[in-house]
Amino acid sequence: MSAREVILDRIRKAVVGAPDVEIVRAYRTAVPYDDVVALFAERVDDYRAVVHVVPEAGLVGKIAELAEGRRMIVPDGLPEEWVVTASDDLFSADGVITGCAVAIAETGTIVLDTGPGQGDRAQTLVPDYHLCVVRSGQIVATVAEALARLDPTRPLTWISGPSATSDIELNRVEGVHGPRNLEVVIST
Repeated sequence: MSAREVILDRIRKAVVGAPDVEIVRAYRTAVPYDDVVALFAERVDDYRAVVHVVPEAGLVGKIAELAEGRRMIVPDGLPEEWVVTASDDLFSADGVITGCAVAIAETGTIVLDTGPGQGDRAQTLVPDYHLCVVRSGQIVATVAEALARLDPTRPLTWISGPSATSDIELNRVEGVHGPRNLEVVIST
């Protein structure tokens, strides 16, 4: 027997006949924020992303303005009115434009699940610039609320600001694990 098997065997023998105990978990699943859109915008900005809050009527114009002059990866299923100058080559594109599955106000996190208009992981992690459109109805207050909306069998990419890491001396390095520049348009 391995050490692991010995330990597990001892535990099994020690609990024989012990009553089952129900463990009550009272996790906080919702928080009543007055304005989740404003909180999300504030938290995304804290991560050094550029944030724009625009009315639905101004969304297409803002997307066109931000994508002007850029060759963008355009994932399948992106709303037709959002389509900008497209690039077929992942490694020579200037950026990517996506929607999202859900966004979390408390953490300023955007979650992609490779659904329509979100692209695959390579499309969202290789380009140096990511333009992500978040509709106000996709913003929830907490991680628990986001998890309730997500399918755990889908590949999930959680984005909290532009890609950044620090070396041992705490020197910040951006763009190592994904886009160095994140621009978020929140449609209200």
